[in-house]
Amino acid sequence: MTEQPMVIEDSYTGHVSPGSAPQRRTVPGATITKMSVGPMNNNVYLVVCSTTGKSVLIDAANEADRVNQLIGEHAPSLELIVTTHQHGDHWLALEDVAAATRVDTAAHPLDADALPVRPDRLLEDGDTVTVGDVTLDVIHLAGHTPGSVALALTEAGGGRTHLFTGDSLFPGGVGKTADAGKFASLLSDVETKLFDRYGDDTVVYPGHGDDTTLGTERPHLGEWRARGW
Repeated sequence: MTEQPMVIEDSYTGHVSPGSAPQRRTVPGATITKMSVGPMNNNVYLVVCSTTGKSVLIDAANEADRVNQLIGEHAPSLELIVTTHQHGDHWLALEDVAAATRVDTAAHPLDADALPVRPDRLLEDGDTVTVGDVTLDVIHLAGHTPGSVALALTEAGGGRTHLFTGDSLFPGGVGKTADAGKFASLLSDVETKLFDRYGDDTVVYPGHGDDTTLGTERPHLGEWRARGW
């Protein structure tokens, strides 16, 4: 049976669910496609340079066949797969997708040993990932895991920033942490490296669920610190 082409919705809302069509947002210089996979509603993101067609995949989380179809039909010039952190629900498709695409993989060194594919590239805080004319800044956010990273894409000309935060920042709070010390570390990193650096219009694309903005979440930072999660 012939595989049906994957339909992409261009009316972007940020709300996707397992089995639903991926959604694509067009921003200056790039497109961002969001797809939900697996039983934990993991988000997979594909960032494609509008000029060159070169792209980066963020979290090959699950459903390798769907992820590979997305890449094959909508990003044939994939250059890199970034894993935001070591938790298994974010890399269940990594080995299969990396084998099918034959592109390099990347992660932070503190989470690299837990991955099923040894990263070809180790990402440190302050590094950049470049695909075509698109540059994403690497931001290390310690706490959810030791080596969690976010990626920041700022629109050409200094416009709005788009943050891919893995499980470090969600609508309503930071990601789950194992103890008070890790919570303090994560909240501190999120405050200083995200909220203190980027404006309220910055879009947050988390590892699960719907998007948010820094402006929506900023008034609640004190509440998060007080409640301890």
